[in-house]
Amino acid sequence: MSKTFTSVQVGRYTLPNRLVMAPMTRSRAQFDGSPGELAAEYYAQRASIGLIVTEGAQPSDDGQGYLTTPGIYTDDHVAGWKRISDAVHEKGGHLFVQLMHAGRMSHPDNTPHHRQGVAPSAIAPGAEMFTATGMQEIPEPRALTAEEVRQTVADFRFAARRAIEAGADGVEIHGANAYLVQQFFAPSANNRTDEYGGTIENRARFAIEVATAIADEIGADRTAIRLSPGTMLWGIDEGEEGPQLYRYLVAELNKLKLAYLHIMDQGDESLLLHIREAWQQPLIVNRPGRLRDQIGSDLMSGLADLEAYGQMVLANPDFVERLKVDAPLNEADRNTYFGGSETGYTDYPALAVAVSA
Repeated sequence: MSKTFTSVQVGRYTLPNRLVMAPMTRSRAQFDGSPGELAAEYYAQRASIGLIVTEGAQPSDDGQGYLTTPGIYTDDHVAGWKRISDAVHEKGGHLFVQLMHAGRMSHPDNTPHHRQGVAPSAIAPGAEMFTATGMQEIPEPRALTAEEVRQTVADFRFAARRAIEAGADGVEIHGANAYLVQQFFAPSANNRTDEYGGTIENRARFAIEVATAIADEIGADRTAIRLSPGTMLWGIDEGEEGPQLYRYLVAELNKLKLAYLHIMDQGDESLLLHIREAWQQPLIVNRPGRLRDQIGSDLMSGLADLEAYGQMVLANPDFVERLKVDAPLNEADRNTYFGGSETGYTDYPALAVAVSA
């Protein structure tokens, strides 16, 4: 695991280690989208990790899908994120805000003014979503017009600028997990016949335009993207052309010289190896379910430049320190992942507290 604790250059920043806090929705924001009161403490507790990627923050009203998720486009949002970034920087950490547009993964009861979800095409995901009144079927979204697609690109660009104003070190575009960017990739969610549908090049166009716009706005060295090739969540099916689409997409994104590419691995090792060869900037690999004794293995093999972890970091604010001394890890409590108070959020014990308890 020795390489895990070496420094690495990511964009314009030198990170002290190669561990990354993966983005995790916590649903503890205020109803106007401002980060919750405990968010600064939560992220600052984990500032020793090389890079924090925050929970997804919607870039617009249309981008919200779930209850009490944060936004990053109003003055109040910026003020809340400024408290978070200041707290992380005071502890010597680095923070990228993830920009997440939920697209069709949205319920009107969860959004401002009960907005209908928007998506590449008017195709419902065939899934349920938690709302204030319990689980409900996600309704059919409204298909974006070509002009609205371009406005959505502009929304991402504006949100990236606002994140930098809030003190973030950069932004990560959420192009994974069946949300809007990936919805454009998948024929099961995108049956458009214009320049944003049909061919591989057209289905990849939205992601490339978003990345290009953000890189132009805040600098490529503060812009990153997360992808999950082969995800089969919530009706997403990229079809037989999926691997080919990602080969094309990664090659085009590589031209932008972004700060990093973050891959959530779905088991296609051949594609992952191709991405490693095609991508010339830092590569972060997130393998869901990776065991503790596998930490650092992708670094040692050269497959990844950094490794991302979710639940382990959620439950262990001092994740880096515990790994260094081979200390036991706290177990994450799934019952407190979303919503609620400090329980399961800021009350996981650090090593010194755990040892003395």
